[in-house]
Formats: sequence, C-alpha cells, structure tokens
Amino acid sequence: MPTDQELKELVKEKYGEIALQSKEQNKSSCCGTDCCSTVDFSIMAEDYTKLSGYVADADLALGCGLPTEFAQIKPGDTVVDLGSGAGNDAFVARSIVGETGHVIGIDMTEPMLEKANKNVKLLGFTNVEFRFGDIENIPINNNVADVVVSNCVMNLVPNKQKAFSETFRILKPGGHFSISDIVLKGELPDNIRSAATLYAGCVSGAQQMEEYLQTIKEAGFTNIVVQKEREINIPNELLVKYISLEDTMAFRKTGTGIFSITVYADKP
Repeated sequence: MPTDQELKELVKEKYGEIALQSKEQNKSSCCGTDCCSTVDFSIMAEDYTKLSGYVADADLALGCGLPTEFAQIKPGDTVVDLGSGAGNDAFVARSIVGETGHVIGIDMTEPMLEKANKNVKLLGFTNVEFRFGDIENIPINNNVADVVVSNCVMNLVPNKQKAFSETFRILKPGGHFSISDIVLKGELPDNIRSAATLYAGCVSGAQQMEEYLQTIKEAGFTNIVVQKEREINIPNELLVKYISLEDTMAFRKTGTGIFSITVYADKP
C-alpha cells in the first residue's frame, strides 16, 4: 500500500500532466485518467458553459458536480476553492461575489497554479488569487471564508478527516461549504471496482457515503444536507471487459454503485 505522501505525489504528477492537456483530452473522467476505449467518458463532468463567470480556458472537465450552483454565495463574500485547478469554480464564484468579494483558490500542483494565474492576469482580476497549498494544511488563517467550495477533490485526499477539520478552521462561524465529490454506496466487487478505477481513477479513494458524511460531522459541521445526488453509470461496454453481461445486468439491480454528491454543511 502506498503511503499518504506517495499518494499525494501520484496525484500531483497526474494533475501536472492534466494541466498541460486540453479539455477534450481530460474528459475521460473527473480525474482525467487515460483510456483507449471508444466509450464516452465525459459523464463525470457537468456543463459549466451556461454559468456566469465561465472561463473556457479554465475548464478542464475535471469536476463531478456544480458546487457553486448550490453554495449560496453572496456579493461581498470571501470564497475559498479547495483543489482549484485551472480556476474553473473560482472564476464562477468571482462572478457572484463581485468586486467587493474575494476568491482564494488552493492547489498543490504547480502547473495548475501557473495556468490559473495566467488566466487571472489575462482577465485582469484583482480579487482572485491562487495559492500553493495542501488541503490537509490549508495556507489560510482561521475564520476567513464565508463559503468553501470544492469539486471532486476531497476523495483524492488521503486524510479526509484532517481536510474537513481544516475546512472547518478556515470558515467563519456561521459560514458553510458546498462540496461535490465521489462516494460509494455498498461494497463494489473487486472486478467491478477495477473497472471503475480504470473508468475514473478518483474512485479508488472514494469513501462509503455514510462514512463520508460521518467524517464531515466529526469535523464539527452541522446541518449536513446532500443537495444533489447523481449515479455515475459505468458503461456496459467497460464492465463486460471484466464480468459477463449476465453479471453486469445483475449488478445493475443491486443499488450498489458510484455516486456524485454535492453536500452542504454549516460551521456553527
């Protein structure tokens, strides 16, 4: 088993590569995993193009939800985007907070930060910044953020309890988060989990949904609400490479699977 640090280095290496690719190349999953199948792998990502503040060059199709759509951001808010990548969610948040607000993106991958900062410079924004940092040790003072958002990133963090505790720390009392992520319902058989990991590398770090919500609760959050839930449908064309068609159809009926959820929670 790789150590937590080794896992982080693997994520940094992969996302460093992704930052240099096009959106079309990255559509294979929320984690940009490579695959030679003819299956349409863009099912993880959701469509940002109609959202205010959308910046095409910042959209690498790496998310699994639209957390800013549910985050109840207000003009003048300070918003922190954890795992900000090229800045997609940060720029959407900036369009809501306006000139009186502030947006801080946190990412541990230098090529992503370079891409995000290049976009900031081109757009001339003065109230958006991107910082190098680890979500398990966020480089932000206590009680700064009104809102925290994150998109398909927490599942990549080895110590999720520490990540949510850090999220709690940087939020102001009365602040809240809206986070989109990948979770599991039920135990996936090993062969199906292998297929899922090929389909979306981020699945390998996903928790059971109940465990994920409990982690949030243990960090001190209240009013925890699943705002949106969407099943990630692994294509039959991929599953039948690992199991029979009969077993594939039986699996479909179990209710077990991979889900994208968007979760809201308050800091008291």
